[in-house]
Amino acid sequence: MTLTDDSPILVPAGLRNVVVTSTELGDVRGGEGFCHYRQYSAVELARTRTFEDVWFLFLEGRLPTAREAAGFAEEVAPLRTLPDELRDALPVIAAAGSPLQGLRTSLSLLAGLRDIAPLWDADPATRRADALLVAAITPTLLAALHRLRSGQEPLEPRAELSTAANWLHMVTGEVPEADRVSAIERYLVATVDHGFAASTFTARVVASTGADLISAVIAALGAFSGPLHGGAPDRALAGLDEIGSPDRIDAWVRHKVAAGERIMGFGHAVYRTDDPRSVMLREVALALGGDLAGFAAAVEAGVTGALAELKPERRLYPNVEFYAGVVMELCGVPRTMFTPTFAVSRIVGWSAHVLEQATERRIIRPVARYVGPPAPQPVPVAQAGGAR
Repeated sequence: MTLTDDSPILVPAGLRNVVVTSTELGDVRGGEGFCHYRQYSAVELARTRTFEDVWFLFLEGRLPTAREAAGFAEEVAPLRTLPDELRDALPVIAAAGSPLQGLRTSLSLLAGLRDIAPLWDADPATRRADALLVAAITPTLLAALHRLRSGQEPLEPRAELSTAANWLHMVTGEVPEADRVSAIERYLVATVDHGFAASTFTARVVASTGADLISAVIAALGAFSGPLHGGAPDRALAGLDEIGSPDRIDAWVRHKVAAGERIMGFGHAVYRTDDPRSVMLREVALALGGDLAGFAAAVEAGVTGALAELKPERRLYPNVEFYAGVVMELCGVPRTMFTPTFAVSRIVGWSAHVLEQATERRIIRPVARYVGPPAPQPVPVAQAGGAR
């Protein structure tokens, strides 16, 4: 059969392994446990470069020189500050829902205040400026919404602090210690992008319509909030709470498997071996030290061992959310802010994907296979006295 643009093609559920576009931003090679940003290992970048360096890499296509890095920091710093009109609206927004929900509302307001133009009409410089703004202001918004919901006054970002240091400062109210800044920075770098995850694909679908960049990011946030995506780090840590002590690990796993329940923090849609980000974050957690890190390592060993026995047909390994929750807990981030921390990094990746999609100028428009009653059928005559 010769396929044309109008020929439907049946694909696996969930678009599994279906290539829908091309990208220069990065990829995930699940079989070998490797992910990369452009030509660099994401984990190596997390170990050796700053979050701002990787942000620059996604925007500009290369790592910055020392002079470019300093210039980029100067460019980003003022963009973190909230417009007065947006700051004044935050108490009402914060009272209405979680910080992640409030972020969607706040970004919608920001789009109106800044008159963010549709991607279809904007030139590349304007698109870049919008992408930089939304990624720079997001940590400030999330931290402010968190503090307002906690009955505290929001803190202003500090120009001399990095994204990671500012995040911890604005959330906790304290100037963070260097080891905690380093730990959070590694986590942020490791989670900027991860192939065509559901939220990234969502952002690109909206961008393909020519809508404004903030609309695409807000749509991505909606997809990201689900517990099968960005909403998992706190649930993974809740599993450690349920287990409580090393002697309960095996019984807990067997109960979960027998009940058909998902073990949050284990298994991944792409990886068939160790998630390299989880391996790196395990190192970070153990370096920070403490009982929680040691207990998490014991749970990892116990769960993977039990699952290997109970589900030998598919080995399940810890994913990034398992040790992400441990690292954030050790760094003083409240559990309600685990997923928002993830959003702080991923919004850089979404924005870069939106910019890339905006150059294609073609809408993403798949079709669905209809499986309802055969059509057409006669429309029943309305009964007397019924609605017309």
